[in-house]
Amino acid sequence: MTPDQYCQDKAAKSGSSFYYSFLFLPPERRRAITALYAFCREVDDVVDEVSDPSIARIKLAWWRTQIEALYEGKPDHPVTRALQPHLTTCHIGKPQLLAIIDGMEMDLTQNRYLDYAGLTKYCWHVAGVVGELSASIFGHTDEATLEYARQLGLALQLTNIIRDVGDDARRGRIYLPINDLQQFNVKASEILNAQHTENFTRLMRFQAERADGVYRHAISLLPEADRRAQRPGLIMAAIYHAVLVEIDRDGYPVLQQRISLTPLRKLWIAWKTWVRGGRVTLPPLSRP
Repeated sequence: MTPDQYCQDKAAKSGSSFYYSFLFLPPERRRAITALYAFCREVDDVVDEVSDPSIARIKLAWWRTQIEALYEGKPDHPVTRALQPHLTTCHIGKPQLLAIIDGMEMDLTQNRYLDYAGLTKYCWHVAGVVGELSASIFGHTDEATLEYARQLGLALQLTNIIRDVGDDARRGRIYLPINDLQQFNVKASEILNAQHTENFTRLMRFQAERADGVYRHAISLLPEADRRAQRPGLIMAAIYHAVLVEIDRDGYPVLQQRISLTPLRKLWIAWKTWVRGGRVTLPPLSRP
């Protein structure tokens, strides 16, 4: 199996919506973004699948050595070998890859966030940096596109947090800011015990409105000159925002289930966004 095939298998088996945003890319850019995605999956799996934090830290430290080896021209893991040809042409920087590992390591030391500012710092590490690297891989002519990509990464991660509240709680994690829980009178113990209350619905509606606003702000930042090149990211925006709308319309049953779109619907959204040149119309959330 070649390094590119390894990364392709990693992306396909994950079932992630990111896979659908890669489908229409030219081969070289598709190989680059698939390798980046495979790297993110590898380090994320360390945190999600290794139950002993000390072992997880050792594994993440090992990945740091792999990134150092990559930039010394001596990659030996399939993912870093797949990344190597694209480092210069796609502007994939070592600080950004290490920042992603830093974000994964935050999950080993912190499972609560006091406020939205603290949460956005975490989101920058695990999603904003990925957005920036992805925008470089897709191609851009305007530096403003990188800020669009960072904001889009934040919106996607906020949607993940909303969708995965129940799954995260079963791992003992609550990413919803503590001061938001206090504002809506929702106790952490209620989330950990999957107790869906009216106050919880109000809290989640607030989170969804915040994420919806970030999507709209991100898209407004994208320079028109780079819209076509950034279509893969806009596909992700359309798919993830559709998930957000579904969660909202279903009344936020996220403590008990993980809402997702069917593969056929994801493919339809991806194709529609691509042929429209990246024109995305985000539907509103339902009325309270």
